[in-house]
Amino acid sequence: MNSYPEVEIYENPEYLAEAVAQLFVREAVKSVEHRGRFMVAISGGSTPRLAHRLLCMEPFGPQIPWQSVNIFWVDDRCVPHDDPASNFGAADDDFLSRVDLQPDQVYPMPVTTLPKTGAIEYEQTIRSVFAAPGDELPRFDCVFLGIGTDGHTASLFPGQEELWDKGKLILAVRGGNPNVDRLTMTLPLINRAKHIVIPVSGRAKAVTLEEIFSQPEKNYPIQNVKPEDGKLSWLVDRDAAGMLPIAASE
Repeated sequence: MNSYPEVEIYENPEYLAEAVAQLFVREAVKSVEHRGRFMVAISGGSTPRLAHRLLCMEPFGPQIPWQSVNIFWVDDRCVPHDDPASNFGAADDDFLSRVDLQPDQVYPMPVTTLPKTGAIEYEQTIRSVFAAPGDELPRFDCVFLGIGTDGHTASLFPGQEELWDKGKLILAVRGGNPNVDRLTMTLPLINRAKHIVIPVSGRAKAVTLEEIFSQPEKNYPIQNVKPEDGKLSWLVDRDAAGMLPIAASE
């Protein structure tokens, strides 16, 4: 493993997944020790699924204080939970249904109602669980993101004017692949987190990743992920890091 600015490079997707799972363990244990609970928001897509599957396995699962973990979603598609495109459905298959979590510790996005109604409902849920008044941004202990080849993160896509909507925690948007209605956290809520983690895997992301670090004028949504008062961690496999200077110099 090597580091380049804020990037940790791992040899392959399996090592990357182990690093992400171990980070989840560390953050969960630390948050529960310090604050009595772990408030985490996870993402969908192919990259996190390897890590998610490790969370219910040795040695990771038994280390996690599941009874004090509360799981939210950064974004999800407005499809039924049994749809292959559902982020909640994938996470439920990968680990949620296999660990000691009670229903009131898991907060899927309301994807079967009208998108704008679902956005309002999910914001209300977050504020209720965090006991955060309307003028205060809740602060997650950890938010796990991903990136697309177009530089999007969560379901915040290039050209969306609502990216910085400071009046909302959750947006109803449409886009991506598949091009469907979605619910997503806003950048102000994401950037309020104590620790933002961005795992990136695969050669298809290499050009985008290099541009993220070298071309700020691209103004990709992911380039606007900047914690207000927290930590930002990039965990990248070697294929995704192939165009970064540190990887090229080895």
